[in-house]
Amino acid sequence: MKALVLSGGSGTRLRPFTHSMPKQLIPIANKPILQHVLENISALGVTEVGIVVGVWEQQITESLGDGSALGLRITYLPQDAPRGLAHAVVIARDFLGDDDFVMYLGDNVLPDGVAEIAEEFGRARPAAQVVVHKVSDPRSFGVVELGPAGEVLRLVEKPAEPRSDLALIGVYFFTAAIHEAVNAIEPSARGELEITDAIQWLVTHGGDVRAGEYDGYWKDAGCVEDVLDCNHKLLDGLRGSLAGEVDEESVLTGEVVVEAGARVVGSWIEGPVVIAAGTVVESAHLGPYTAIGRDCLIRHTHLDESIVFDGATVSSVGRLRGSMIGRSAIVVATGDDSRAEARI
Repeated sequence: MKALVLSGGSGTRLRPFTHSMPKQLIPIANKPILQHVLENISALGVTEVGIVVGVWEQQITESLGDGSALGLRITYLPQDAPRGLAHAVVIARDFLGDDDFVMYLGDNVLPDGVAEIAEEFGRARPAAQVVVHKVSDPRSFGVVELGPAGEVLRLVEKPAEPRSDLALIGVYFFTAAIHEAVNAIEPSARGELEITDAIQWLVTHGGDVRAGEYDGYWKDAGCVEDVLDCNHKLLDGLRGSLAGEVDEESVLTGEVVVEAGARVVGSWIEGPVVIAAGTVVESAHLGPYTAIGRDCLIRHTHLDESIVFDGATVSSVGRLRGSMIGRSAIVVATGDDSRAEARI
């Protein structure tokens, strides 16, 4: 089985961060979202991965390289503009050949992985197997309606009156049967080739289409609140390690990672917290669920439940909570902001 990862979206809900970087490289627990995706794919035993890239191709290729660091072989598949998920399958035809494949949206966070659903697909090999998750308000999602034997009867995009609470969550398993389907459909009203239309085409034409339910934690990391929630969830599983320098005046409690090349001086850190290489934390208080990227400077500041991107400086700020600080940003207090909150 191969993998097809979609990383061509514009990430408008994460602006201004996505003015200068793709949303798939936003860090969560100090790893790009896309790396979490690829680690899940690697856990399935898949080694050949095609990544569909758009205008951010250079940054993504510089971040991931050829995939060897993750035990993968990555092929980059340029897409001139977002033209729908099914269009990604069309442009990946030569890479995919006639192999089975998993298609995975590059901004989905599923820390529990989809290994059991992959095994179900491998045993039964239906034409398609969608991954679904129960949601409280299905009207915002593509909704799957199932028959009495668990077969997929219909897929409806954002229905006004949902007949099911099972939402599509951006992971799909396909055999080569999907290629006929994507070639048979027409662009939707928004001008894109929709993967839901292709799967519905399979259903209509007698294809075996099934659903596998994922009941773990899931987020489409498309906005600041969701990214911070993902960071909280992933840091919950952190195991502490102190490879960097921590002086005797510092107090560390809970699970704290200080990477080699990082320094902690006269600071109080309450885990779970991760501090990347090259960063200096001086006379600071880092509260739980905080991830500090590489080559940052955090000084005379109280920071918790936050993400600081690579190269940022935060100095003399009384408190920042629930914040994201962008790459190479400089945040310095200029007045009485002891309860400040920022997303920079």
